Amino acid sequence: MLEGVTVIDFSHYLPGPFASLRLADLGAEVIKIEPKTGDMMRSLAEECVFYANNAGKKSIALDLKNAQDLQTAKQLIRKADVIIESFRPGVMRRLGLSYEDILTINETVIYCSISGFGQQSEHSLLGSHDLNYMAITGVLAQLKDQEGRPVHPAITFADLIGSIHAVEQIIAALYHRERTGKGTYIDLSLVDGLLSLMMNHFVIEHDTGRKNGIDVLAGTIVSYYLYETKDGRYVSLAALEKKFWENFCHAVGKPEWISFHYSPAKEDNPIFQEIKCLFAMKTLQEWIELSQTVDCCLAPVLETDEAKALFANASYRKMIHMTDGRIEVATRYDETLLQKRKKAPALDEHGDLLRKGSDE
Repeated sequence: MLEGVTVIDFSHYLPGPFASLRLADLGAEVIKIEPKTGDMMRSLAEECVFYANNAGKKSIALDLKNAQDLQTAKQLIRKADVIIESFRPGVMRRLGLSYEDILTINETVIYCSISGFGQQSEHSLLGSHDLNYMAITGVLAQLKDQEGRPVHPAITFADLIGSIHAVEQIIAALYHRERTGKGTYIDLSLVDGLLSLMMNHFVIEHDTGRKNGIDVLAGTIVSYYLYETKDGRYVSLAALEKKFWENFCHAVGKPEWISFHYSPAKEDNPIFQEIKCLFAMKTLQEWIELSQTVDCCLAPVLETDEAKALFANASYRKMIHMTDGRIEVATRYDETLLQKRKKAPALDEHGDLLRKGSDE
């Protein structure tokens, strides 16, 4: 869908590269401009993380403080449709690569700056990471244990949601250019995406004073809860609609529970205690078997390896594929996507080719 679109990606770490990966999977040509030492993700995390997020791209290593290398970057930008950068505010301007600078050589470019707090906000120059963004937006306060302590997530929500937000804005800007012939500057903050996710929580708190969003979805009722199994694992029951709750009650031989659909999930509630005891009588695998035969919104809480094994199965949309000892995960559903996707590049792998092209 984005064949013919060229993206110049100056970004490091995760938000920018995950965004340009999604654009590459949509057919765009992504040219990754790295410093001579490479994207910092090459050495910061496990090597596989870099390769997963930079598949299908081209790499050229440039020292942007070097006049000749800077000129090479500008020559590549002349032919670009999209620029992505994730430096702190002001860095691209100091390098002579700000949006205003680029307009003099490519007036229709879509230029996306990804930062933590935006280019000109009160916190724009503060160093921060994913955990900080979740904390300051109220997202982390929605992930608490039974003692009220926030739980440290093992997934970087702000980075990944911010990447998807960036792609949404870039594609909208491409459509705008298609209609008007005009480029766009996108000032994208990773906080923006999280704040938009918190919309329901903010309006509910404003109107009712409750701080945990839609009440029945927050672990407050017996039919929408995480239950522990006999072997210390967990299952998610989400029988919010009456028909699903009735299916569950009949399946476990407890039709007398039907009238307690919205009964509170509180320790002093005898129905809640009965349901907890029921789930503790069977193993996770036994509950999985029931979930596959009874339509009651029951699903196991799987570990990473278990989820990978489940969805690598060809019967589920081919979103995960194992090849040559590597695992690849699609960014969208397309049965041929992972077959077409090329490996992530070595540092400066396409440097000679791109330098030659920029001189023409």
